[in-house]
Amino acid sequence: MSASQELEKAATSYALEAVRLDKQGAKGMAITMYQKAIETLLRLAQLYPDYGLNKVYIQRAMAYQERIRMLQGVSAPREPQVENMEERQVEAAIEPSETKKDNFEDLILREKPNVKWGQVVGLEPAKKAIKQAIVYPVQRPDLFPLGWPRGILLFGPPGCGKTLLAAAVATEIDASFLSVDAASIMSKWLGEAEKNVAELFTTTRKIANDGRPAIVFIDELDSLIGKHSNEVGGEVRFRNQFLKEMDGIIDKGKKIHVYVIGATNKPWDLDWPFIRRFQKRILVPLPDYNARLHMFKLYTGQVTLSPDMDLYSLSRMSEGFSGSDIRDSVQSVHLKVIGEFFESGKAKDKLAKPRSICMNDFRETLETRKPSVTLDMVASYNRWFEAFKAL
Repeated sequence: MSASQELEKAATSYALEAVRLDKQGAKGMAITMYQKAIETLLRLAQLYPDYGLNKVYIQRAMAYQERIRMLQGVSAPREPQVENMEERQVEAAIEPSETKKDNFEDLILREKPNVKWGQVVGLEPAKKAIKQAIVYPVQRPDLFPLGWPRGILLFGPPGCGKTLLAAAVATEIDASFLSVDAASIMSKWLGEAEKNVAELFTTTRKIANDGRPAIVFIDELDSLIGKHSNEVGGEVRFRNQFLKEMDGIIDKGKKIHVYVIGATNKPWDLDWPFIRRFQKRILVPLPDYNARLHMFKLYTGQVTLSPDMDLYSLSRMSEGFSGSDIRDSVQSVHLKVIGEFFESGKAKDKLAKPRSICMNDFRETLETRKPSVTLDMVASYNRWFEAFKAL
């Protein structure tokens, strides 16, 4: 066992013992164990400053310190009142497995997306690839004797529609949609990240075996399974478990409708063992001229425009803008006009209306707003696409 793993194991042991003593009303001993857990967590963070879970360790240490302060202010032993999420997480580790199962629900969002294909502007190659990989096999599995892809990687600049694509395909096939909180799946229980991912895939397989497709959507995938120069503790076990679970669902001999859609803005940070398990690797690029025009029509549809507005010119002027850049620019123009309306005092008249948005408003805004994606970033995405594309 490495030094980091030993420290992680020690921190877990101290924390669990502290909670046990805390429940029994043994304040002094509980405080001692909480202090040892704090010291170990801080030492772990200090020895591995680049480790992704350092923020979690520090937050947990702060939570234990707060619990110590609470105990020091209590005059008589009593059952501890768990006041924050960090303490509930530690307490969950010593509760029966049924409690853990309930807490696992905190890791995922099950809200059914209500996004239609028509709301995903442009991105026709990406839509086509996703339909071939997911929609058609769900509709006619008998036509796919060689099986179908279960791992879909969406990569590209931020704000270009990766999440919308995942939500739209879930709506199209009426799938259960499990959106994973990457930070929580790694840190919900100290040292037990691999159990979290195992439970995630067990849940999705059960859904699919009950006759309904299941989609696991992991945003910022690189934060979960990216390259790390200093892997410590549960991270190694988690990554191995993730590979094992992915192998289980991409088995071509199985006809199960479980899909993992990963989205990332940093595909170059992914290790090759993970890349190859996403059989479809799809670039979600910046919107082209027609897509930008459609977006301007969509976002300006709820505001009042003056007759001089030329959305075609706006589409040319906004080359290099992402979808979110375009939405933000329309919002910025609208806020400017509304601000003028309030500053003029006319807003006091309930019947008064703001002036129409004119072309000059957009010119001024676009002069002060730059694309959030640089040309160098675009070139990096294109190079990675040429090296690893799989449509």
